[in-house]
Amino acid sequence: MERNAEKIIVGAALTMAVSALLPIAKTTLKPLAQSGIQGATGLINRAKYALQVARDEVEDIIAEAQFERMKKQIDKEIASLEPEADVL
Repeated sequence: MERNAEKIIVGAALTMAVSALLPIAKTTLKPLAQSGIQGATGLINRAKYALQVARDEVEDIIAEAQFERMKKQIDKEIASLEPEADVL
């Protein structure tokens, strides 16, 4: 019975302590949370920028490769037409 009374007293004391500390914790943690969100947003924006730059680079490499392939194909076609031009 005595242990139950202790538990009730401790529970009541904790409840009072939490109700007193909750506003303090709220005012302290809110700016920290906002700073964390701003930091995460900045990090996400930098990651998006880095991915966009990488994507642009890959697209440039692909475009250059396609151009070189097309150029070689055109050069082959021109080379195959040149002997016929000599015959005329």
